[in-house]
Amino acid sequence: MDIATSPAVLRLIELALEEDLGRGDVTTEILEIDAGELSATVVAREPLVVFGLSVAALVFQRGDSSVQIELLQRDGERLEPGQAALRATGRASSILTAERIALNFVQRLSGVATMANRFASAVEGTEARVVDTRKTTPGYRVLEKAAVRAGGCHNHRADLGSGILIKDNHIVACGSVTEAVTRALAKGPHGLRVEIEVDTDAQLDEAIAAGAHIVLLDNMSVEEVKEAAKKAQAAGLLVEVSGGVTLATVGSYARAGADVISAGAITHSAPAVDLGLDIR
Repeated sequence: MDIATSPAVLRLIELALEEDLGRGDVTTEILEIDAGELSATVVAREPLVVFGLSVAALVFQRGDSSVQIELLQRDGERLEPGQAALRATGRASSILTAERIALNFVQRLSGVATMANRFASAVEGTEARVVDTRKTTPGYRVLEKAAVRAGGCHNHRADLGSGILIKDNHIVACGSVTEAVTRALAKGPHGLRVEIEVDTDAQLDEAIAAGAHIVLLDNMSVEEVKEAAKKAQAAGLLVEVSGGVTLATVGSYARAGADVISAGAITHSAPAVDLGLDIR
């Protein structure tokens, strides 16, 4: 199924249309721009990885089903300045009223895909897998996580029901690393592995002894990760690294032995890229 037609995305598109067009387009109306046909092209203004074209197409067509869409690129393609990504042809008023909404989706999502591509490139040649987090724009998670994949990275949990991840506050609430892991192993579904966050060597030893499957090394230096990863992997645990990971540091963590590196920056710090709509 095309992600643009998923229920979550359709709700988001309807909300965006209502937000911008709930009271109509007074400018287009008073200028009496209506019946004339025009062609508009979405064009890259900077180097980027494009994503969200099918969403933009649906935005144009939700407002006017007669608008014809030509996808000139595929999601995940790298574009250079001046390259066209999508062409919409139809009633002038329909294209003008949908322009900003369509661009908002593509600019935001292409920004995430472009950021993901930079992170993926930074660990190229290592065995590490870079994943996103749940630090996504409210309502946009399914789209932003798809954009992450298009950019070359991978997804962590989609939601709180996707996996057992014991964080620092869970540990405090349970009383100890040992108690938290013991409860999770005893009561968790057999198909879900137990992951726990640790930030000291003592907590790591506890997690290993308690039988955790995955350890998340939180806010550790590269040198600390090297030593902790060796110990955890020798005990058969998968090692994830998280906490303040940036483009400048992700490669070093990958070479330090991390199996997985989670970076919230892929989504929460991805700037929208520059795409414009050129009308003829």
